[in-house]
Amino acid sequence: MKHIPRKRFGQNFLTDRAVIDAIVDAIHPLPGQTVVEIGPGLMALTQPLVERVGKLSVIELDRDLAVRLRTHPQLDVVESDVLKVDFRALAQRLGVAKLRVAGNLPYNISSPILFHLLEQVDVVEDQHFMLQKEVIDRMVAKPATSDYGRLTVMLQWRYAMENVLFVPPESFDPPPKVDSAVVRMVPREQPAQLDAKLLEELVRVAFSQRRKILRNTLGKWLDEKGFNGDFDAQRRAEEVPVAEYEALAASVSAPKAA
Repeated sequence: MKHIPRKRFGQNFLTDRAVIDAIVDAIHPLPGQTVVEIGPGLMALTQPLVERVGKLSVIELDRDLAVRLRTHPQLDVVESDVLKVDFRALAQRLGVAKLRVAGNLPYNISSPILFHLLEQVDVVEDQHFMLQKEVIDRMVAKPATSDYGRLTVMLQWRYAMENVLFVPPESFDPPPKVDSAVVRMVPREQPAQLDAKLLEELVRVAFSQRRKILRNTLGKWLDEKGFNGDFDAQRRAEEVPVAEYEALAASVSAPKAA
């Protein structure tokens, strides 16, 4: 029976064989590796991935698709909302320290999924995701550009990232109304040591009013935190490099001398 894509699940199924092959090549899965695919759908990526690794874990929310997936002898099916999946527990169940994670993410919840994985990055070897190109442009953005923002800083703190492939709308059924791309995300071996929640709050305040200089937004927040260090607040949020946000968060959260 033909599966009708469900808008509420953000389903756009990849059908372009050349694009599928290019994505699998970018992932470069090897026999025996533990790969987890988010949103396998109609198995466009799933089948070539499982042929290379031998066994694959997949996370699927759609009950009808999960039933189909369970008929595949090489798939370990986790029927769940990915935002509720404990990836640390999954790695433990699969008997590995690290997971390789991939998938064509639902565009309507792509940022929440990225932040959910960010919280569990310690069990991730790498991530390859199909996303809206506009989102990936923000993820890999440089300072002093319009794409540079909260998502940029939070993800670049923990990952080295690159846009590896452009994917046009006609590669899908039904075609989305946006361009897509594939991003490679590799966790940094030695990220800046800081309080993630504090960095998130700091960055949210900084970018809350992008057009204003930071003295009027982040400056007030820093005063409330009792910060008396050196930071140039005469800039806009997008002009501050990731490393400076990291250093500022570490400084603010450092214990004050008695």
